[in-house]
Amino acid sequence: MAITAALVKELRERTGSGMMECKKTLVETNGDIEAAIELMRKAGMAKADKKASRIAAEGCIVVKSTDDAKKSVIIEVNCETDFVTKSEDFVNFTTELAEQALINTPADLEALLVMPLGDVTVDKARQALIAKIGENVNVRRYEIVSSESGVVGQYLHGERIGVLVKLENGGDAVLAKDIAMHIAATNPAAISAEDVPAEMIEKEKEIFSAQAAESGKPAEIIEKMISGRIRKYLAEITLLGQAFVKNPDQTVEKLLKESNANVASFIRFEVGEGIEKKEDNFAEEVMAQAKGA
Repeated sequence: MAITAALVKELRERTGSGMMECKKTLVETNGDIEAAIELMRKAGMAKADKKASRIAAEGCIVVKSTDDAKKSVIIEVNCETDFVTKSEDFVNFTTELAEQALINTPADLEALLVMPLGDVTVDKARQALIAKIGENVNVRRYEIVSSESGVVGQYLHGERIGVLVKLENGGDAVLAKDIAMHIAATNPAAISAEDVPAEMIEKEKEIFSAQAAESGKPAEIIEKMISGRIRKYLAEITLLGQAFVKNPDQTVEKLLKESNANVASFIRFEVGEGIEKKEDNFAEEVMAQAKGA
């Protein structure tokens, strides 16, 4: 069967693959476009499997909220290079993913990956994206936050940091966004001092004790020094104790009290945090290539 330009064009539109790859596959399937699509899908999944072990530490954070600020989702999607995050295919995938997650409200990441996205599941769409762009892509994290009596605020700092914060009792969407922006900037460890893990406090107390012991001051003075340092430490790492970024003369706790609001919870995602990135040694790479030449 003759492989016409129209047939190649149709296959390109249906698969998003390159012209030469479409033409080659049509030749292999003797012009059967349905067989060509199936063959390309299989080849694409094989390519995706090969790329699955490659480190994906770049990417973006996407958030989506309902108009009434009662429900929001936040998702981290990773790829290998920052360049890919600007591509139309990657942007379309992450945008549609967030929109469908807000509609379908999957319970967790596992449920999100099997959620429908177009004609396939999210994970199948992810694998197809890998085959198309040539980079590993991972949907790494997902959370959904909702509030019946309060509001859910969101803030995105570029595409790399995203925050959801749940306010209860008082406050509005504007206040919630301000608090979310503050969290994006300061990355607090907990909401209040009571929420800080005991092991974190003990670790800092050991450090402060060792430093204070070198002062040569009496034990009772050293104890007061340690207590003061711990209070300062807790104020610095907790949301309520921190100075509000838009008004450093006021703590976040005082800002919330003005609206009789309290922070029930918050989620902060930053692209690639906790992922061990591969460190390329370009000198060694050049030497290896020179030896192999």
